[in-house]
Amino acid sequence: MTQYFEIEQRDGAARIGKLLLSPELRTPCILSTAELGKLESPGPVVDAGSFWAVKSDEELEGHIKQIREKAGKGTLIILPHQAYPPAIPAESLGIIERFTASSSENIEGPTGSLLRVGEKPEKTDLYIMEGAGTLENNARRFLGTVIELKNQIPPDTAFYAPNLALPENVAMLVYLGIDILDDTRAEIAAYSDIYLTAAGNFYLDSLTEFPCRCRVCASSTPEELRKLPKTERARFLSVHNKDALEAELSLVREKIRAGTLREYIEGQCRVRPWLTALLRLGDFEYSYLEERIPAFRQNQLLADTSEALSRIEVARFARRVKERYTPPELEILVLFPCSARKPYSTSQSHQKFILALGKYRKFVHEVVLTSPLGIVPRELELTYPASHYDTAVTGHWDEEEKAWVSGCLETYLSMYRYKAVVAHVEGAYREICERAASKLGIEITYTATGNLVSAEALSSLRNTVESICTAENFSKKSLNAEEEKKNFLRAIAEYQFGGEAAPLFSEEAGKLAVKGRFPKYQLFVGKKQLATLVPQYGMLALSLEGAELMLKSEKYLVKIDDFLPRGSILAPGVIQADPGIRPNDEVIVLGKKALCVGRAVMGGEEMVKSSRGVAVDVRHVRKL
Repeated sequence: MTQYFEIEQRDGAARIGKLLLSPELRTPCILSTAELGKLESPGPVVDAGSFWAVKSDEELEGHIKQIREKAGKGTLIILPHQAYPPAIPAESLGIIERFTASSSENIEGPTGSLLRVGEKPEKTDLYIMEGAGTLENNARRFLGTVIELKNQIPPDTAFYAPNLALPENVAMLVYLGIDILDDTRAEIAAYSDIYLTAAGNFYLDSLTEFPCRCRVCASSTPEELRKLPKTERARFLSVHNKDALEAELSLVREKIRAGTLREYIEGQCRVRPWLTALLRLGDFEYSYLEERIPAFRQNQLLADTSEALSRIEVARFARRVKERYTPPELEILVLFPCSARKPYSTSQSHQKFILALGKYRKFVHEVVLTSPLGIVPRELELTYPASHYDTAVTGHWDEEEKAWVSGCLETYLSMYRYKAVVAHVEGAYREICERAASKLGIEITYTATGNLVSAEALSSLRNTVESICTAENFSKKSLNAEEEKKNFLRAIAEYQFGGEAAPLFSEEAGKLAVKGRFPKYQLFVGKKQLATLVPQYGMLALSLEGAELMLKSEKYLVKIDDFLPRGSILAPGVIQADPGIRPNDEVIVLGKKALCVGRAVMGGEEMVKSSRGVAVDVRHVRKL
């Protein structure tokens, strides 16, 4: 925990924050490596250097105090260190223990310390990843080290990966949770006649024109630059390379603010194979990223690459459909293809499907097949990201997409057995259904062979469902209009809260009623409102009465200290929080003096471990 670093905005593991130094540093940021070592006129961050020459702990502390006297309390001091490549095992570095045992607690002002895997971190305000630059191009080792180190340190402290940043990789490094980088590589590249861009690196000899129009590139040409002495060329390239680094980082910060960093790095990672590997391996580290990914976003999810199939929001949706969703007790399943317009039921094609079903619609359960989400039950078509994604429509499905969607369908059909499964699909959708049916040994009836909205296809859909519903062995289980509304809200509540949503729909709650017009449904018990469906992201906002019913489970619960909240709850006021809470989740807040409901700003574990920042934005408060 620190009093010098505060996170202001998050986009998964990426975050915008500030180091409260003199002057203040906004993160993610690029440090000047040359400036770090200037002890006579230090900037906001100063490196105390190596302790190879230090002979005692007392000498070490004296050295740091001298620097503090020169720099002032507003400067962050990186404590003396001796860096080794991460490949050297910890047991070979016994000499380090002598000096890392010298605590920084007696040193006034902000400090930073070197950190390696397996070490117990000192209480500092900045942690430096040891040997970060040596792990370039080793995606698996680099990612594993970042995750292990991030799990060792408090969430509200800054993380610095030195000797690594280039315009091409800045976005990926920030996406993985790195707050601070430096210009070491940019400076070295300049002295090697290497011209840096976000799209990759170029040797000066290979350039005919500069692809950049920064202040130095616009004033010269590659041919003119090649004629200059090496030191002057290096000075020119150094200015450009650092500008390119800062420009890319500015773009990354804007992507974080917009919540679209993931979409950006899916394209940017193509510059280097190891960056693509980092993205793919990062998705396999589900728990590290998932606890930081918000429950919903305000912006559209763009599924433009194959990596979209494994991104956290997609994997989470599929998992929750599998683990939390319970379909209505109906005997007929009808499978439909997705539509470009969201929610699906507002599209022209789905409107025609619904009209074709007519009076028999109350007997069937509808599920939509789609890439990248897999399957979307009709009740969840409003829920993020089902109503918030867009993807390139070419009519061609690659093998990964088919395998993913058919796997989701197969899992669903193995969990819930229907008397009849009808598929109003064609092309790749039909192939997906056939794969699932073949593996499970079930029969699926297909109602179209061409245009799904043709009169012939729609008539076939209606006649097929009608023949099933009028058969002698059909029990005619159905949902009336009121039951359908309750089932709609129940499915969303279970997706959002899991089994802990059950008290909202139990008989003990009283006689339930759903009021309002779709999609602005409200759940009532008598005259008491329990929850409201928020159409913008398809989840429920609880009332205080609804929160009371869910208190017993202690899920999505934040326990606070003895105070009455006003507006927002800061992390220091949180005593305990459900570790399952994710940013933007609807949460219940309970203290000795108040019961509240609101939206989580940070994850549950981060709330407890942080000493700064807003934990919950409170919407309703009741004094106890």
